Amino acid sequence: MSVDVIAKLKEMAGDPGRVWIVGGQSYAGLLAQTGQLANALVSLGLKKGDRLLLQVEKCEAVLSLYLACLRAGVVFLPVNPGYTVAETAHFLQDAEPALAVTDADRVAGLEALGSRVIALPDLMSLASGQRADFADPNHGPDDLAAILYTSGTTGRSKGVMLSRDNLASNAEALVGLWRFTEADVLLHALPVFHTHGLFVATNCVLYSGASMIFQRAFSPAAVLAALPGATVMMGVPTFYTRLLADPGLTRQSTAHIRLFLSGSAPLSPATHAEWQDRTGHAILERYGMTETNMITSNPYDGARKAGTVGMPLPGVEVRIAGPSGVLPQGEAGAIEVRGPNVFHGYWRLPEKTAEEFRDGWFVTGDMGAFDGEGYLSILGRAKDLVITGGLNVYPAEVEAALDDLPGVAASAVIGVPHPDFGEAVVACLVAAKGAALEEGTVRDALRDRLAAFKIPKRVILLEELPRNAMGKVQKAELRRVHAGLFADR
Repeated sequence: MSVDVIAKLKEMAGDPGRVWIVGGQSYAGLLAQTGQLANALVSLGLKKGDRLLLQVEKCEAVLSLYLACLRAGVVFLPVNPGYTVAETAHFLQDAEPALAVTDADRVAGLEALGSRVIALPDLMSLASGQRADFADPNHGPDDLAAILYTSGTTGRSKGVMLSRDNLASNAEALVGLWRFTEADVLLHALPVFHTHGLFVATNCVLYSGASMIFQRAFSPAAVLAALPGATVMMGVPTFYTRLLADPGLTRQSTAHIRLFLSGSAPLSPATHAEWQDRTGHAILERYGMTETNMITSNPYDGARKAGTVGMPLPGVEVRIAGPSGVLPQGEAGAIEVRGPNVFHGYWRLPEKTAEEFRDGWFVTGDMGAFDGEGYLSILGRAKDLVITGGLNVYPAEVEAALDDLPGVAASAVIGVPHPDFGEAVVACLVAAKGAALEEGTVRDALRDRLAAFKIPKRVILLEELPRNAMGKVQKAELRRVHAGLFADR
């Protein structure tokens, strides 16, 4: 059994000089504040097992409240602050939180939905008058720690139930794999309503006794200014492409960093190569999802293969399966996962939970394949697989070919209805700055790279691709917009 998050916090807080946030809080101060916040929650009537919904703009208090909820046994439920009141209503109705904490300007909107709401500044003020020592109740490794809702690209968002050991086991594995130590300083520019910024980033720092530079939003200029004081940066591909567009990104500006990590969305091999050329650093790409935390990672030592997400984490098992069972190495199929990182089910959806497991393995919904060295490549979501004329086309393969073409800044391959083929392969492209792309030229350039049935039947040029807050391309939206592309044929 792994060391619980709060046990680790108390251990690290034993060193009064240990810094949690550079220029801000110490670990000892963090422990005291989480005690005050936990006492404040109890004074408001919250008890172990109750849910607390948090919807605020990124700030340091989010991390303190996350840890305070763990101390009190209150289930932490972070929500994207970009969601409207109407969108947030689903989470309030589904999770039935005992308390919603939000920014002051959102209070009235959430109260109108019938929820008990407090503004974050008011909660922090209440906590400041509470005792710092808190009598933590007994917690078990399988106790519910958090509910994170999926993005809901297909239907209603589902609440993913994560246990305390889901978080602890993953943190321990990542700290060892990525060589985190107390000497590290993480540059934290990620959102904190998502697994990446909330659990991966925060817990890696906590479990190693490291420090973080906490930035409330991503800004290339602010990141470049902070890099000399950091040793590790975690980001999404959009961070890296935007930094590459800044002339301030050089080998000198990144010389102090020992590790750049990328996740939450696929990193293109072109970005990987350009980053290594500009900075001398090979970005380490990993793979995870809300339901599983982190699953695989490229190695710290050894080849960090562009276009792959590495090998399974210690203690985590990954297999590739087809309709009739496990597939041999090299064959593409469904990615299935088993291990202490896998969630305990969807909130109040036992039937849906049962559908997503096969013989104790979680069916991720992603398609992939292992190469001869055991590196996993993600070929796309199962729902994104394009079946054209009875033949399977994996979007990731076509996107890799497109991203290699001169002048292509970003690509997304989708399938849309076609009267003859069932589905047609369609490419949505964003041109690099100053580049001029033409549909016919792009298709011609692919003829020596891809089989004829994989070549997009249409190439659509866009100013930008629709993305969510973590930089993932919203292919469902692209399919919706272009569903009638071949309707008149």
